[in-house]
Amino acid sequence: MSGVVVAVSRSGAHTFGKPTQDRVRLLPGLGIEGDAHAGETVKHRSRVARNPSQPNLRQVHLIHAELHDELREVGFDVAPGEMGENITTRGVDLLELPTGARLRIGETAELEVTGLRNPCVQLDRFRKGLMAATLDRDEDGNLVRKAGVMAVVRAGGEVRPGDAVRVELPREPHRALAPV
Repeated sequence: MSGVVVAVSRSGAHTFGKPTQDRVRLLPGLGIEGDAHAGETVKHRSRVARNPSQPNLRQVHLIHAELHDELREVGFDVAPGEMGENITTRGVDLLELPTGARLRIGETAELEVTGLRNPCVQLDRFRKGLMAATLDRDEDGNLVRKAGVMAVVRAGGEVRPGDAVRVELPREPHRALAPV
């Protein structure tokens, strides 16, 4: 499985959306240089309030551009970075990856997928009804979270729009992604 980077984004402040950039630098074990969520320990404010020393499993947020396409079809005009993601991809079914899948991006960067982003009310503050649009039910009635995946940086490097994304699956048995 392979795809491409559509856009990269970062924000040094805890803002919902992140402005797109020409490139971002991934720092091993930390996240994206200059991004408010970079660090070894958790940086998301709600998680810091619960336990500031827990490991940061949410260093990098990825969303598939196919979600933006789907949202446009139901009336939400959403551009890369506006839902808080750092890397927007196309051609990789991020939501179907197992926990521990590796994403090799560009020449040297490598991410390890840790889990799903759990859609929150900030989506509705950005666009009313957007949270519900990022949730679905599968054929068995189970909740499907479509707001992207979270990852940690295993190998650093620069990531730019147009970079290839190559997927390496972990050894079986695979564990389905869960919210982190």
